[in-house]
Amino acid sequence: MIKNNRHKYSISAMCDVLQLPRSTYYYEVKEKRNAEDELTAAILEIFQKSRKNYGTRKIKHELVI
Repeated sequence: MIKNNRHKYSISAMCDVLQLPRSTYYYEVKEKRNAEDELTAAILEIFQKSRKNYGTRKIKHELVI
């Protein structure tokens, strides 16, 4: 909701209306980045172990296993 309306309203104003501390909003964003960083590292590790041979399907299969 906040992301969709960032261009119309300030983040501070939207957090005030939703009674949500600004720090909580930014904390959630950082958590997603950490998860994405871990996933990226896992993908790169699989790709390197395959001698840069695996494509998206095989990498996805390795992640699921």
